Amino acid sequence: MADPRVSVVIPAYNAERFLAEAIESVLAQAYEPLEIIVVDDGSTDATAAITRRFAPAVVCIGQPNAGIGAARNRGVDAAGGELLAFLDADDLWTPGRLRRQVDQIASGSPVDMVFGMVEAFVDQGHVGTFLHEVPPPGPGYLAGAMVVRRDTFRRVGPFATDVKVGEFIDWYARATDLGLTAMALPEVVLRRRLHDSNTGIRERDSRLDYARVLRSALARRRAAGERDS
Repeated sequence: MADPRVSVVIPAYNAERFLAEAIESVLAQAYEPLEIIVVDDGSTDATAAITRRFAPAVVCIGQPNAGIGAARNRGVDAAGGELLAFLDADDLWTPGRLRRQVDQIASGSPVDMVFGMVEAFVDQGHVGTFLHEVPPPGPGYLAGAMVVRRDTFRRVGPFATDVKVGEFIDWYARATDLGLTAMALPEVVLRRRLHDSNTGIRERDSRLDYARVLRSALARRRAAGERDS
């Protein structure tokens, strides 16, 4: 049986410092068939030029700046794979992770989404004084650690575009509300780079979005409970 096609969506905003390394970590998976889509979210640096260096293995789609949720959605709309995976432009996939995750999700098990462990590391060339402690590796329910069936993604719906942070928390909460199942492999599948322009640092004034996302999830569950009672 042929391997399922995997579409990898990489949202990128002013990502020239790290983008090439992120793309290379996907290409190093040596998995076929593979589709890599970089969505340039209105960058003003060399993001688009760096992406074009990897053509035709990587497709670049440009759009006006609309945020990470909108950029991921644009990539999903353009994707043709049976499975979807994501990577932020400053993070890295670990070698061989895609094969192991695809094998798990295609094994006939009822799981809808496959995650894995996430390891954080400090980018020594681009770190400020904000960082006090690097968290230990642990299960990572992050977009960059996930492989998901395309049909599953469509059931949940697109990422939220009205928040600057917390869009994956919102998406995953909606997935669990639908009763979809997830598992995490007991190995590191994503290396998350910590640096002075992480989205959480850059959008520190938008942290109230996390509270909005959690309130929305609680409201949905409360409404579902009232319907079932």
